Amino acid sequence: MTEAGGIQSYLNLETLMIIGVSLRVSLVATTLASLCSIPLGFAIAIHNFKGKQIVVTIMNTLLALPTVVVGLFVYSLLSRSGPLGFTRLLYTPTAMVIGQFILATPIITALTYSAAQGVDKRVRPTALTLGANSVQTALMVVKEAKYGIIAAVAAGFGRVIAEVGSAIMVGGNIKGYTRTITTAIALETSKGEFATGMLLGVVLLVLALGLNLVVNVFLRGEQG
Repeated sequence: MTEAGGIQSYLNLETLMIIGVSLRVSLVATTLASLCSIPLGFAIAIHNFKGKQIVVTIMNTLLALPTVVVGLFVYSLLSRSGPLGFTRLLYTPTAMVIGQFILATPIITALTYSAAQGVDKRVRPTALTLGANSVQTALMVVKEAKYGIIAAVAAGFGRVIAEVGSAIMVGGNIKGYTRTITTAIALETSKGEFATGMLLGVVLLVLALGLNLVVNVFLRGEQG
């Protein structure tokens, strides 16, 4: 197949399916990671406990977690000989969500921790002095750090939608089922269809740009 033919083959429903799989898997993984990571990041930030610095160090180290290592870990869990092999989740979108969840969690946790650390230290004692309970105080801190939290979630989403190692290992790059933009790029370039790979790369960049534009518009609206 020529490069022109390869490009033409992707300008159809197949492209939309690939984009749909990428968005669905990444959005689910980011949402689940956010639900776990945001409270965790705040908990680490506002509580003093023994070994806190070690926890922070580990958390920051996990920011560099290689996608292939995550893919290998999830694969070993979900393979037939693995402890969770009975679930038959390997080579499914769910397996990809698990891998992306693991990748996004340390990023959102670390950035949420940094956002919470940046909140004025007087916010909590002031809120408590004014009669706020623990929940109201926590919500006040969250409100003060909301821009950092939004940035953390956006960074987590950007990380997972652009990863390829874990997606290939646990998703299998199955056409119409687990094929994402990045795994499609890897497939096309391996076949020598570099123009098609570049086209899909542009699509990925457009999605990332769209996400950042939405975030910026939201933040400007909140500030206005």
